[in-house]
Amino acid sequence: MPTDATPDATPLSRRSPQVGVGELLEGLQPSFRFSEVSFDSYIPDPGHPSQAEAVEALREFAGTVGSSRGSGGLLSRLFSGRSSRAAATKRAGGIYLDGGFGVGKTHLLASLYHASPGQRAFGTFVEYTNLVGALSFRRTVDVLSDYSLVCIDEFELDDPGDTVLMSRLMRELTDAGVKLAATSNTLPGSLGEGRFAASDFQREIQVLADQFSVVRVDGEDFRHRGLPEAPPPLATEQLEEFAHAHHREAEIVVDDFDALTAHLTQVHPSRYRQLISGVEVLVLKDVTTIDAQSLALRFVVLADRLYDQDVKIIASGVPFDQLFTEEMMSGGYMKKYHRAVSRLTALARSGQMGEQAL
Repeated sequence: MPTDATPDATPLSRRSPQVGVGELLEGLQPSFRFSEVSFDSYIPDPGHPSQAEAVEALREFAGTVGSSRGSGGLLSRLFSGRSSRAAATKRAGGIYLDGGFGVGKTHLLASLYHASPGQRAFGTFVEYTNLVGALSFRRTVDVLSDYSLVCIDEFELDDPGDTVLMSRLMRELTDAGVKLAATSNTLPGSLGEGRFAASDFQREIQVLADQFSVVRVDGEDFRHRGLPEAPPPLATEQLEEFAHAHHREAEIVVDDFDALTAHLTQVHPSRYRQLISGVEVLVLKDVTTIDAQSLALRFVVLADRLYDQDVKIIASGVPFDQLFTEEMMSGGYMKKYHRAVSRLTALARSGQMGEQAL
């Protein structure tokens, strides 16, 4: 994994990264994993025609970035005959990829970023809320209003504050002529359901939903399509020897799982990208099931950043499909947890079996 960072074998549990506003803005671009993807490198599953349709819709949408003309083409056909609200959404200038985890939505969003002209921003939902916290709401609007395209990966509403904040931000950016593109596991009108009293914020949620045309992306989780199950965890005493034997040229960091999870509660999720800087292989000793929701959600963010940077994982303890409790895997945040398990499993397969983490 290419990196400009100086190699650092310090355990993550002993790192305290500091992130300035400039770094937050500079970081609004696709991660290493998606730095060179394109529409051509996305391979649609022929069993799910919506994937090929999504590619065509995004190609057409890329042609509207930086211009004031409408989307036309496939987007018009996708929404022909639907309600006036859908037509109003299409005119709003945003596109929203809705689908399960592992169908390639982030790949498609990054491809749109690369194919579009002008100044563009690409980040996860939490990175934009962090940016508002660092710059203030008004300054964030002023900065992003100069962009031609703002891409928001993993769009999720976890609390009322985020709902009001992002509703205003999306509306003001749209009014400024900025094109918006987002991915999510949840339709925009259903954001927040099962997580907070979303019914009390329907006006804000509807304003947010009205900024987008929705394109569905169906399919199976490509990270596990036709592949074997994740390898069983290794014995703790074998971890370091295994890591150095199989990843001789890599920058390896060793961490105790309990120490790492305790440390995550002290580091803001906006710093997790810098927390893992330079790490190519992460050795996790004695993984246990997380039973605290707040910690579990932080670990989801860490899993996303590890996946973005293609950090291989070698672990002992419980397998990653037991990382979260059964209640979590079936509760309001279940889609987040399933995505994290999918990604961590792919990274563990890469670390212990030498397979590419797709």
